[in-house]
Amino acid sequence: MGTPKAAGFLGFSAQGDVCAALEAWQRWLGSERTVSAHTLSAYTADVALFLRFITEYRGGQPPSLAVLAALEGRDFRAWLSRRAMDGLTAASRARELAAVRNLFRWLDRSGRMHNPAIGQLTTPKVRRPAPRPLAEPDAARVMDAAGDEVDEPWIAARNRALFTLLYGCGLRIGEALALDRRDAPGGDALRVLGKGRKERVVPVLPAVRAAVADYLTQCPYDPGPDGPLFLGARGKRLAPAVAQRAMADLRRLLGLPDSLTPHALRHSFATHLLNDGADLRAIQELLGHASLSTTQRYTEVESERLLAVYNAAHPRARKRVEPTAAAPLESAPADPTLAE
Repeated sequence: MGTPKAAGFLGFSAQGDVCAALEAWQRWLGSERTVSAHTLSAYTADVALFLRFITEYRGGQPPSLAVLAALEGRDFRAWLSRRAMDGLTAASRARELAAVRNLFRWLDRSGRMHNPAIGQLTTPKVRRPAPRPLAEPDAARVMDAAGDEVDEPWIAARNRALFTLLYGCGLRIGEALALDRRDAPGGDALRVLGKGRKERVVPVLPAVRAAVADYLTQCPYDPGPDGPLFLGARGKRLAPAVAQRAMADLRRLLGLPDSLTPHALRHSFATHLLNDGADLRAIQELLGHASLSTTQRYTEVESERLLAVYNAAHPRARKRVEPTAAAPLESAPADPTLAE
């Protein structure tokens, strides 16, 4: 085996052939898969932790590609078990496994090594929290008050346009902020580039077109058709954190719960469509979900709402008040001999 070598700022615990492969994998993720810097950093950190475990598991010897190819199912399960003992949630363990699987699949496709065991692992079951949409009256309040959280007129118009777009079209905040001026909704449909660089077309309501047009009229910057649609105070592309702070200010202004975030407007879009009878497959297309099971989470929200209505309204669902000595439901019957 070669001399252990550290690669990258994380200092991979691995032999030289693994480190060289990891550098090529990182380049592939960044150039061909075009993952975000955040995703690349997360994947790299997860793989580094896995390699550190394998090194300790093998008595302190950093692994080579041959060692990684020879790992068995029990070795991977021992790693996942250790991560569970470290306090990681099922969601975090599933994410780490996804990162390591991505690496091993790339190593296989690139001809560097093959390991069949990792493909047989069961992903830790993750129960995703149900979406937390706004009630329809609260969504209407948000749309009416959007922009009231700031004093600068053009920024107020920008926030109003952004929040109206999120709720009216069901966009993710990243999708909305990635739009350029040439993408501004001027017709009945909007092309959106979603996760995995998948394009979808969503209908545009007149209220959305009007809000965006009003913002563009007031915006003091003109970055050109290739420039960002939504701009920050200094004329650069609006950052997600700024939009989230604006929503937090609006939330406090209206006295709404902490669950009101920009993404909650997307949840509200889907839930309100479902409540009004929209087809689940159509909602899947509008949201850009790859799997229908993801969209079906909104049926859980509707089922919970209907159950709450039932429990509040049905006579058999309401708790009966038990009689007490101080407040009997009925008077005791009179002595029959006295009645006669």
